[in-house]
Amino acid sequence: MGIAKGEAFTIRDVFIDYDFEDVMFRWDHVNRRIYRKFYGKAEDPELISHDNELFNKALRFGDEITFEQYRKGKHGSK
Repeated sequence: MGIAKGEAFTIRDVFIDYDFEDVMFRWDHVNRRIYRKFYGKAEDPELISHDNELFNKALRFGDEITFEQYRKGKHGSK
């Protein structure tokens, strides 16, 4: 468990699911930007800071997912 920001973040987009908070994140490696998508919602157009607490918890406790899983999204459990 846990996703390292190492080499993967420099060579490809990374998609993260953090089901504890019903949220997903997308790392755009070309533009070096982070996007957030809560379950059942569209991707938030506001960029997320690299030091965002929720993003960093997702890195520590979340799971890497595919682009297709991120695109499809999930419905919230709450």
